[in-house]
Amino acid sequence: MPTKSLQNPFDPDSNLMHSHADEAREHGAEGHVCGPGCQHHHTRIDGQDVPLEMAHYHTPSEPAMDQEAMIDRAVESAVVRAVFNHSEVDRRRFLKLIGGATFAAALGSVFPMDSLKAAVKDSLGPLEKTKLKVGFVPITCATPIIMAHPLGFYERYGLDVEVVKTAGWAVARDMSLNREYDASHMLSPMPLAMSLGLGSTAEHFIMPAVENINGQAITLHNKHKDKRDPKDWKGFRFAVPFEYSMHNFLLRYYVAEHGLDP
Repeated sequence: MPTKSLQNPFDPDSNLMHSHADEAREHGAEGHVCGPGCQHHHTRIDGQDVPLEMAHYHTPSEPAMDQEAMIDRAVESAVVRAVFNHSEVDRRRFLKLIGGATFAAALGSVFPMDSLKAAVKDSLGPLEKTKLKVGFVPITCATPIIMAHPLGFYERYGLDVEVVKTAGWAVARDMSLNREYDASHMLSPMPLAMSLGLGSTAEHFIMPAVENINGQAITLHNKHKDKRDPKDWKGFRFAVPFEYSMHNFLLRYYVAEHGLDP
């Protein structure tokens, strides 16, 4: 679960959004970053020009929470964000004006926050399974899956997890379909492709967490370093890690935008 979702929603300096891109999408923000030598980076949120350093407040990491505390915080965040129509700017301004404690007391007087928390906890029940086998492909974005084991994060939440190095994406897919993995590191289009039966038998899969989005790059051999225009790439052969990957989809869209049929 993204930790920013679990920051204190009654703290005006906390940030409940996952990224600046989230803020921009939810508020129709128009962002720009100046060119080389520019000292000021701004974004427009709710129609106002706001420095990026103000759009994202940094708060110190809080101590690790147990399961009940995480549920309490998630419920509080969901309710508070709904009150302000998911506007971080409005929430921060209002809390700075009246104070977090005052707002929490006022909200508690008209909304049964404790009852909602109790209802959510009652509906969850115990963990469905505690002994898990989780696959990963050895690349950088697998780091949270790998390091959660030696750092004790799995154990902290009552899980006995075996992390399994996997030879590639097709193997991760097949091991998951065969129920040999309880969960697996995958490229983001893979669960959708598996659910639709594209490249495999059709079986419903869900994506409970996203580690990163569209961090790919198009790289050319040094001998092609002057060919910056994709129109000059006709006849080139590009490698992609997997058919059902954002690398593949974005590359195809990019060259198609420049008149090439991928």
